[in-house]
Amino acid sequence: MAVDSKSVVNELLSLPDAEQKERGYFHTLREILQQPATWRETAREMAAISRELHAQVDGIRAMVLTGSGSSLYAGELVAPFLRARLRRTVQAVSGGDLVVFGSEAIPAGRPALMVSIARSGESPESAGAVSSILDAERDVRHLIITANRDSPLAKDFASDPRVSVVTLADATCDRSLVMTSSFTNLALAAFALGEDSEYAGAVERLAKATEQLQAKHADTLARVAETGFRRAVYLGSGSNFGAAREGALKMLEMTAGRVGTIAETYLGLRHGPMSYVDSETLMVCFLSGDPLVRAYEADLVREINRKQLGAMKVISGVDVPDDLVGANDVVLEDGALEGFRDGYAALRNVVSAQFLGFFRCRAEGLRPDSPSDEGVINRVVESFTLHGADGRGQGE
Repeated sequence: MAVDSKSVVNELLSLPDAEQKERGYFHTLREILQQPATWRETAREMAAISRELHAQVDGIRAMVLTGSGSSLYAGELVAPFLRARLRRTVQAVSGGDLVVFGSEAIPAGRPALMVSIARSGESPESAGAVSSILDAERDVRHLIITANRDSPLAKDFASDPRVSVVTLADATCDRSLVMTSSFTNLALAAFALGEDSEYAGAVERLAKATEQLQAKHADTLARVAETGFRRAVYLGSGSNFGAAREGALKMLEMTAGRVGTIAETYLGLRHGPMSYVDSETLMVCFLSGDPLVRAYEADLVREINRKQLGAMKVISGVDVPDDLVGANDVVLEDGALEGFRDGYAALRNVVSAQFLGFFRCRAEGLRPDSPSDEGVINRVVESFTLHGADGRGQGE
């Protein structure tokens, strides 16, 4: 990443590694910054197995993208992209719903493909979801995409003929509590299920645009993070709604709940959640590149402006109309993304949200690598009982 010598990122990186670890940001900052480089590697890895990936999709009538927490939001980001590319039913379903409701949670249409997305592959419901659907559904095959090649999820099902496993480079398995580069790389790997010869070029374009974001806007996002907002609302449509969900979670996790957050669609905000927006609320608006979608989004932003709601907005998109931008607002505009599909642009938006969460974490006096000092949340969800259909837990 090329940064100005006076930038806040450069100042943080200039400290000795030992001091960065003591201050608790060593892993998180590097994992945010490494994303363009790791995306290029993930694109090469997916291109090398493109025939196998496309064989997974061949003949299916439905696809389920599953995960928990950030991994679910990665699926929500990917689903609209693949739905448009494959012209088939593609739905994101939480691992918890698959464990609790089994086949009832899966959309109709067989044969189907279930894609399990996981950073660590160690969360209890990750393996539980695969096991329950393997047992119940003979016409569902499975693809596991994980950043941890040594995980139970990657190893325990490797011998099953209905399960394929793709493991990403070790660098993408974030050491920080929060998912950053693992989130975007797992999503990018899933994009390859619906991509063709344009994939490598699209990833390179995304990487360059994100390098520009890091170089041009990191300081701006640091300044936004230091303002006095106590709430944050993230807005997005389609793939950008998945980005909004992940952005809201990053702010919530990295401030240990001190900044309250919600994620909504633009049309959904009017139906009650707008009451959450007060004078101490940051509005983060991810704008679509689709003209029709953008028209609805712009109407909502103008309504927010007319009602004088919120403290300020961070608006991300191409050719942002002047009348959407208030005096205190910040625009993260990048002409390099003009005409780009929203799925890829959503990944760049996720990076901007990561920066916001990272800098606000530090402004709160917390440690980005482990912001939950009291252990309320952990890098891997603690073990819990997986109950069978008779209500008895495993091992009882």
